Formats: sequence, C-alpha cells, structure tokens
Amino acid sequence: MARARVRGGDGEPDLIRAPAGGGDGESDLDRARAGDGDAFARLVEPLRRELHAHCYRMLGSAHDADDALQDALLRAWRGLARFEGRSSLRSWLYRVATHACLDFVEARGRRALPVDLGPSSDRAVVGDTPLTDVAWLGPYPDGSLADGPAGPGARYEQREAVEIAFVAALQHLPGNQRAALLLFDVLGFSAAEIAAMMDTSTTSVNSALARARRLVAERVPPATQQRTLRRIGDARVREIVTGYATALERGDAGALVALLAEDVTWSMPPLAHWYRGLAAVTDFAERVAMRCGSWRHIPVVANGQPALAFYLRGGDADDHLPWSINVLTLRDDRIAEVVSFLGSGHFTRLGLPATPP
Repeated sequence: MARARVRGGDGEPDLIRAPAGGGDGESDLDRARAGDGDAFARLVEPLRRELHAHCYRMLGSAHDADDALQDALLRAWRGLARFEGRSSLRSWLYRVATHACLDFVEARGRRALPVDLGPSSDRAVVGDTPLTDVAWLGPYPDGSLADGPAGPGARYEQREAVEIAFVAALQHLPGNQRAALLLFDVLGFSAAEIAAMMDTSTTSVNSALARARRLVAERVPPATQQRTLRRIGDARVREIVTGYATALERGDAGALVALLAEDVTWSMPPLAHWYRGLAAVTDFAERVAMRCGSWRHIPVVANGQPALAFYLRGGDADDHLPWSINVLTLRDDRIAEVVSFLGSGHFTRLGLPATPP
C-alpha cells in the first residue's frame, strides 16, 4: 500500500502537490482511507488554494495560513477514516481547516496594522524602529483567486474577501464570529451547515453572524475595492499606480500629493507610526520616503488591490534590494490609503525577484 510522502523528516505527509492518479477503478477516497497518501493529495489538490485563502482570511498572515493549512491537512489525513460522507469532502475539509485556524487564533491572538495601535503622527518620525512584539497583518498574493463568489450563497467576491480593509476588520472579531462570517458570507455555506462544522446550534451561528456583520460594516467602506477599480477603469488605475511610483522615484512630492485623497493614510508595518491627511503624509514623503535613496519598482497585485514592489538602493549599496510591498486603496480616482509592508520576505511570498529587472 502506498504511503504519504514526507517533508523534512518529521514523518508526516507532505501534501504539496498532487501526483498522477491510478487507473484500476478504485476511488481516491477509498485509496486514501486505506492509507494511500498520494490518493489523499489528489483529493485535496483542487481545494488547496481556496482553503489557503480561507486560512489567510481567518489569520491575516500568509505564513500562518501555510502553517494552519498544513496542520489542517494532517488532521484530515489522520481522521479520514472517520469521514462518513454525510457532507461533501469540501465541507468536511473546511470544517477541519476552520478548527485548525481557531486553534491558531486562540494561541497567537489577532493580527494588527499600525492604525490599530494608536493615533496618527502629525509629523514624520525619522529613524522609526520596527516593533517586533506585535503580530502584524501581512499582504496576500491573490493570483490564485478566482473572480466572482466562491458559492451561490456568497455575498462577497473572493477578491473582495482578501482586501486589506476586510481582512483587517476580521481581526477585531472573536474567532467564532470570524468563522461564521467567512463560512456564510464568503463561502456560501448555510447556517445549518456551519452549525454542524462548528459543533453548535443554528441559533448561535445566526447570532454570531449578526454581530460580526455589524462590526465589519463599521470598519469596511461600503464600496469594495473590486467595485471601485471596475468603476475607475483599468487605464486610469494604471495611470494612478504609475504616477505614484514615478513620483517616489523622482522625489516629486507635488506629483505624489496630486494623487492623494485629502484624508489619505500611510502606514508601514512593522513600524508603529502612521500618518493621516495630506499635510502629515507630505511631510513623511519629503523627509523620509524621498530621502532614503534610489527607488525602483515592479507593479504587482496583492489582496485584490493595485500594489507596487519597491526596491531601495541606499547609502553605499551597489544594488537595489527588496524593501516594501505598497498596497494602494483607491477611492474615486485618488489614493485613499497606502500600506507599505516592509521586509524582503513579502517579496518571496509574491514570487518576486531579489533584484528588479
């Protein structure tokens, strides 16, 4: 009997990619129940990307989503013999993944952005240092997300449900409310299905869902980025993104300010200080962002939003090195928010090169 492949020597299955199927007529589910790890990998492969996105929405970190999904698949592998087929395999895997994420939420707490920690700064803070004791929300490479809703009952498009504002709002919800909202509004499961997944009552699910919707409505703009981007149009979005990058690379504060909304915010996790309004953002841009060194960029997409990968050459450095992923939130045809996720690890996650082309 074939056994699951392993990674790293820990003896557990590695379900990174699905191998080719067998041809003797036996179902992969039967094979997997009998201990065939390759068959199990084939079963879960079609659902891997959506399960990973679900874990990211729950946890606010692509790295944590990796860990939670691997943990969930190991749990599913070990418990597959108990899967009786009363629900679909997809529903069962979402149950397992959700419980794995809830364990992560309990153990690690919620992810934050600088705006969650304190008031904005009126003037640029030169020499700001990273806060290493905060679990920061991170960007998500959404290239694997499909357009449209994940299910017929879903209220959100899949890309809407990874937008920065939505994922940040989810972090303020208790785990059970977070799960109820995602399973119902994003994935389209019924309240009865969610109750079975969560080992609770339909009444409890509906109550958690109502509370979660109220908080999210308070924190998330009524117009999602997907709707805003469609209304603005691809050509104008490209103009805004190119103008933003060009202004930084040329050190042109006037050109940058012309692209910003009056109440624009700019934050840079893992730095705690952040800025609100044209005066504060302009001061930061002139005194910090445009004096760091030479910038180069690559346009990308993260969290369903226009973004730029910025590379910096500062001081005596010979090359431009990965510096930040700047995710832009647009309102009308202005930039309403910039979240600059600092760190080269984000570049690896988005599949970006170590140096700009």
